[in-house]
Amino acid sequence: MIMKRLCRAANLPEAHILRGVLEQSGIVTHVFNEHAQSGVGQLPVMDAWPELWVEEEDIERAAAVLDAFRNAPPVAAARRCPACGEDSPGNFQVCWNCGASL
Repeated sequence: MIMKRLCRAANLPEAHILRGVLEQSGIVTHVFNEHAQSGVGQLPVMDAWPELWVEEEDIERAAAVLDAFRNAPPVAAARRCPACGEDSPGNFQVCWNCGASL
């Protein structure tokens, strides 16, 4: 099994979010440099950034998954229910409060 670096993340939370996105697509992902932030000052900053690594045969598919995730349209703003007046998140199809269609 040959692993290749897919990308660097700006911080550890971003690395784990991206890892979750990839693993939901069935791509085994490893985060390296999880604890390297403590070395900043003795290491160049970019060398301490978390990195996402995947198996070589998954690299193209993983890059496409991340590209789609990064370019996804933003979630729509909240919508007001015409039946009860409550606000529901923009991605809801029915009102969380009364079940009316949005």
